Amino acid sequence: MQTAYIDSPLGITKIVGDANGISEISILSEGKIATQIPKELQCCVSQLQEYFEGQRHHFDFKINPQGTEFQQKVWQELVNIPFGKTISYLELSKKLGDVKAIRAVASANGRNPLWIVVPCHRVIGTDGSLTGYAGGLWRKKWLLEHESSSKQQSLF
Repeated sequence: MQTAYIDSPLGITKIVGDANGISEISILSEGKIATQIPKELQCCVSQLQEYFEGQRHHFDFKINPQGTEFQQKVWQELVNIPFGKTISYLELSKKLGDVKAIRAVASANGRNPLWIVVPCHRVIGTDGSLTGYAGGLWRKKWLLEHESSSKQQSLF
């Protein structure tokens, strides 16, 4: 496995992967930025940089997240959430065929190993609230605003 640390507007991004695909993308509060990016991670790094620059809405590099069959099913459904859109945990549970599995769905969402690429930040509370986010709610808010189609200029 190869590892690289890159800078992002939200902190240091850790990327882990190999020839089989990217298995982890996570956000850290601190870390040492890589001066050289391993070949296996270069496409991921480039696409994440394009995302943060507002030039990419979809990722197409090979991913290889490790998890249970149920977690994989939840993560695949997360990938289907369109850029700039949100759904609730309840809606996600319904899409997976079991409204009663809402807690299990939320748990799998929280164990997502591929920050941003598997867009768990697009899942919100039924009432529209920003609930639960391993990277901190301020990062979730930033990501949703970054993806918003109705960006407004700040007056201050």
